[in-house]
Amino acid sequence: MNILFIMYDQLRFDYLGCAGHPHLETPHFDRVAAMGVRFTNAYVQSPICGASRMSFYTGRYVSSHGAAWNGFPLRVGELTLGDHMRAAGMDCWLIGKTHMKADKDGMKRLGLSPDSMIGARQAECGFDVWIRDDGLWGYGPDGFYDEKRSPYNEYLKSKGYAGENPWADFANAGIDEDGGLASGWMFANADKPANISEKDSETPWLTARTIDFIEEQTSPWCAHVSYIKPHWPYIVPAPYHDMFGLNHVPAACRHEVEREDAHPVFAAYMENKIAAAFQQEEVRRKVIPAYMGLIKQCDDQLGVLLDYLERTGRMKDTMIVLTSDHGDYLGDHWLGEKDLFHDPSVKIPMIVYDPRPEADATRGTICDALVESIDLAPTFVEAAGGKVADHILEGRSLLPLLRGETPDWREYAISEFDYSPTQQAVKLGLDPKDCRLFMVFDGRYKLMHAEGGFRPMLFDLQEDPEEFHDLAKGTSHMDEIDRLYTALAEWGRRCAQRVTRSDDDIRGMRGRSLRRGILPFLVDGSEVPEELTEKYRGPALQRHTGD
Repeated sequence: MNILFIMYDQLRFDYLGCAGHPHLETPHFDRVAAMGVRFTNAYVQSPICGASRMSFYTGRYVSSHGAAWNGFPLRVGELTLGDHMRAAGMDCWLIGKTHMKADKDGMKRLGLSPDSMIGARQAECGFDVWIRDDGLWGYGPDGFYDEKRSPYNEYLKSKGYAGENPWADFANAGIDEDGGLASGWMFANADKPANISEKDSETPWLTARTIDFIEEQTSPWCAHVSYIKPHWPYIVPAPYHDMFGLNHVPAACRHEVEREDAHPVFAAYMENKIAAAFQQEEVRRKVIPAYMGLIKQCDDQLGVLLDYLERTGRMKDTMIVLTSDHGDYLGDHWLGEKDLFHDPSVKIPMIVYDPRPEADATRGTICDALVESIDLAPTFVEAAGGKVADHILEGRSLLPLLRGETPDWREYAISEFDYSPTQQAVKLGLDPKDCRLFMVFDGRYKLMHAEGGFRPMLFDLQEDPEEFHDLAKGTSHMDEIDRLYTALAEWGRRCAQRVTRSDDDIRGMRGRSLRRGILPFLVDGSEVPEELTEKYRGPALQRHTGD
């Protein structure tokens, strides 16, 4: 069986037709949901690109792998999806974005050259790279944001798009009324069509590269197809730029009570630049239709992939996973972007199609079990026929849920956020070690713990699904707060760093030294079976004592 692991960057869980969006039709996402299972309570392990993706790729919590922010390197030697899949006999390829930063110091210390196979895999998050393009090719007075080469920029240049950076000048920019560049970096331009032929824009380009990859494969594969959209810049080519209008922009999901005695970290985020922008209705009215257009284009290109799989007969032997690395506030809760633990930010779409007969019983169903992004890595290993290294992989295989079984499942989901590099940390006057947030969600109550001596936040999503009323402002819910803190402490005591020996290894070690002659603390030898002392009994071979 093959595995097509598709990730869309910054796609909200509720901006799909099958998730109940009132205006956005996504027939191809819905098509996969009708063939498989849609998980309605899937949460990322961190609501920011780099840290979230490193959890997807390692199958480990952020505090386990340590790459807690964009640009924090994934330490050399950390096992990733590619390592686990190759151990299970399946190649693992990257097509698109990872946002992974290589641990160059660690590689240098160990003498690993990035030109070697081992070094290249260490530098590319364990994947073999078909094509990598992290998709943010900003450039300014100090040069490019990303110093790697851009295959997408090279493609655009080959198609006749002029300039040093056609990603910025064409794919993510329109033309203003005076014929000038209307950059997608400015929200005011979000309603303009990107100055690019739709077939040359980022999403169709990566779809074509994916089909190229599949065409070349002769053995089972796992392919991580990682789209940059609908991540900002919020600008989309025609005809998607005007498919949605003001009548499709929902009222912001926010309430004045959120600003009353707000948690200091939440307050700092409500006062930052992106929040200030999305608190303006004019920004939301321009950005949200563009965001929806980007998703519609993603759905159409998913249809291209699905039709190709059907046409070539590969649908019957390819597992398909659709998900996202985090959501997008879009003005909800007085915020923009992501970062905190409200559902628009930390909850993600997750749809899994397993073509095998064992999954027939659950086709077209939804599952409300608490699922974490780290569950995909063990799912893929088990689907490939491998043994899940559960002393390393901290997630749980979803295959039992896909088969309609009722396994003993987790009672709470965890997410973490390290905001130490941000201006919010500066505003709050915190040392980096105190800039850490933790979410514990049990399916009803959601607790946010903040290091640095702050009070927690608490929401009851059964009574307050919009997450407006922070119950930790008072003292009436201390039992729930204490209970969730107990769960957080339990999670914090997990065995996360003993990764070189599995439980089976340890069981096999028990008593092994006895059979190899290490017999301390015996009084006369009768305490153990005679065979263990056999080498230490019998006549002396020589005498070297006395005269």
